[in-house]
This record gives sequence, structure tokens and C-alpha cells, in this order.
Amino acid sequence: MFRYLFAFSISVLIFSCKSENKDYAKTANNPEIYHQSFKALTDVIVHDIFSPPVASRIYTYASVAGYEGGRRLQSEYPSLAGKISHLTTIPEPEANQEYCWEMVSTLSMLKVGKHLIFSEDSIQKQIQQAEKFYKNTGMPKAILERSSSYSDTLAKHIIAWSGKDNYKQTRSFPKYSLQKNPATWQPTPPGYMDGIEPSWNKIRPMLMDSAAQFKPLPPTPFDITNKSSTFYKEVREVYETVKNADQEQTAIANFWDCNPYKLNVTGHVMHATKKISPGGHWINIVQVAALKSKADFAKSIKAYCHVSLSLHEAFISCWDEKFRSVLVRPETVINEFIDPEWVPMLQTPPFPEYTSGHSVASSAASIILTDIFGDNFAFDDNTEVEFGLPVRSFKSFYQAADEASISRLYGGIHYRPAIENGVTQGKGIGKYVLEKLK
Repeated sequence: MFRYLFAFSISVLIFSCKSENKDYAKTANNPEIYHQSFKALTDVIVHDIFSPPVASRIYTYASVAGYEGGRRLQSEYPSLAGKISHLTTIPEPEANQEYCWEMVSTLSMLKVGKHLIFSEDSIQKQIQQAEKFYKNTGMPKAILERSSSYSDTLAKHIIAWSGKDNYKQTRSFPKYSLQKNPATWQPTPPGYMDGIEPSWNKIRPMLMDSAAQFKPLPPTPFDITNKSSTFYKEVREVYETVKNADQEQTAIANFWDCNPYKLNVTGHVMHATKKISPGGHWINIVQVAALKSKADFAKSIKAYCHVSLSLHEAFISCWDEKFRSVLVRPETVINEFIDPEWVPMLQTPPFPEYTSGHSVASSAASIILTDIFGDNFAFDDNTEVEFGLPVRSFKSFYQAADEASISRLYGGIHYRPAIENGVTQGKGIGKYVLEKLK
């Protein structure tokens, strides 16, 4: 009888050791589950067709939650509550208790992301997958439950903070009122959609003093009747560039299209193609860089968070200018004054022309990524592979940002000043965000 009891006791002990692994932290520190979770958030943003500005907001609150949840993995990482003035002090975890900070980080990010999107079931599945991953590390049950509970507390705090940024109020603000002035933006084919997010400059900035802090130079004065005018030459450049685009320019334009809602028209039938936003493209580049550099968990969550913050500020600043200058798009001008049959290579997005959103956002993100991963960081960008386009290779983040910017000219949706002044605007924002975070 004693032998049976002894054998049973040994079995229980072995099972307990296997199910509660003291070295669970080594497995938990793998940032792959965080990368997978952020990709799941991007997939939902694409599916739910969030506009570029709204997508940047979702990424930012989710990534701030992820950063705050895991920053204790690196003693040098301070709380953003000391950097973002309106982010109140983050609730403290229980004193003298052990947590799995990787688990807190991943679950906090997902729970905040789930609150900000429509397709909650998809994110809930990823939450369950993440919970399963951490449970399978052999983490002691007490640590597992404590970490999960703290992620709830942290997510609740970030969600409450997000609710005070004026986003809900702007949902009921009036639409942009069209003007009869030919210099101002008009809805473009094929959807002739209303201007998207005309009140985005009312969204609370994270680090900037105001939406107008990085106000760019004004656009070129509208003058299409005088063929020697600067504006006419800018319009003509767009027209000729699209007509004479070579294979490489076409590839560049399509790679950086990043139009979340492209309408495809065949006869009287119209259907939409969902694609990644400009911000989502750069979020994927974060993952590419983190994986190539073998960044640990702490560095990975920092990269997602800091890049997201730069994108958030970039879209507020850019949209502030778009609906101040409300400049007409090339397609409208060219069709009316030069060639009624001309169509841009890319579908014209439904908002004013100046400045180029991709130029501002890409330039801002490239500043942050260069600071984190270094200059001359060569990488292969696979963002568009799932949308049927090949990988493009870059020698640096700056080179990628420059290509993203000039793609708007190749695609026929921006004049050159919107690109060049947008780059200046974005670099200013990126450097400012970097300074504030440091």
C-alpha cells in the first residue's frame, strides 16, 4: 500500500513541476506573441475599414497600454505618464509580488485595442491565444492570475484616458461644406465620398502643444489659367508623370498606395478592396525591423509605442492643414482644365490635397525607427505581400520614407509641394516626439 502511495506522490510531484515551470520567464520573454497580437490588431483595422487618422489613434492607445504593461522589463524605460501631460499616473501593481510583465503587456495592448475597434470577436480570439501561450509556459497559477488581473486594471485606465480625447464628440461634428471656389477640394470619382475626418485637428494631441504646432508653408496659390504660373506647372508635372510612368515608378506607386478603401468599378457594379493604411504599413515595418535585429520584448514594445505616437501626431498635424488649405486634388483640376479623360494611377483619397499624409507620417516614423534601430538599417519590406505585391528592399528607414513620399506624385494624387513640405512637416514632428520622449 505504501509503495502505491509513494508512486502516486511522485507522479503528482512530477506533474506539478511540469505544469509550474520555474524557468517560465525564458519562454514568456519571446516577443513573437506580441508581434502576432499587433498583426491581429492591424488585420481588424483593415477589415473594419478605419481611415488613416482613426487607425493611428487605435495603434497609439493600444501600444501605450502595451508599453506601460511591459516597461518594467527594462529599468531605463520610464512611464509615459511623465511624458504625456494628460496621461494620469498609471495604477501600481501589488507591492512585493511577482508578475509576468510580458503577459501584462500583451493582454493590456489587446484589451485596449478590442475596445477601439468593431470586430471585437477577432481580438477576443487573439486574447485567448495569448492567454494560452502564457499558460503553456508553465507559469505558476498565482502569477498567471495576478498578471491577467493587472492587465485588466491597466487597460481600464488607458481606455478611460482615451475617452477624453474628443474623438466621440467629433463623430457628431458637421461634415465639410463644399465651396464653389475652383481652388478648393471637391469629391472625386469613383465614389465621390465626403471629406474624411474634417475635424481631426480637434483630437487631443499626445505630445504636441497643438494641432497647428507644425503648420507647414502654405500651398502654391491656385492659378490654372496662366500656363506660366507655378501652380499650372505643378499640375502639369502630375499629369505628365502619370502618363509617362515607367515600370519602377508604377511599382513604387502601387506599393505605397495604402488606401484602406479602394472602390473598383466594372460597368454598373462597384465593390471595395480593403488594404492597409499608411500608419499600418509603418507598424508592419516596426515588426520587420524588430525581427531582423532580434529585438527583445522590451525594445519591441518601445518601438511599436514610439512609432505609433509619431503617427498619431503626424495625422493630427497633417489633417489640420488639409482642412485649412482645402486644396483641390490634381484629378479634379486636370479633368476640368487639361484632359477630361485623364485618371490618376492611384485612386484619389477622399480628403483635401495639402499636405501629403503619407509624406508626413512616413517621415515622422522614419525618425523614430532610425533612433531605435540605427541609421543605414537595411530591411526587406514585406508589408504588401498579402495584398499581392512583391517585397521591396531599402537601405534605411529614411530611404523608405522618401520613396513613400514620392509615390504620391507617381500615383497622380499629389502635387510636389505637398510631398516636399509634408516631408519637412513630418521630420519636424518626428524629431519633436523623439525629444519629448527622451
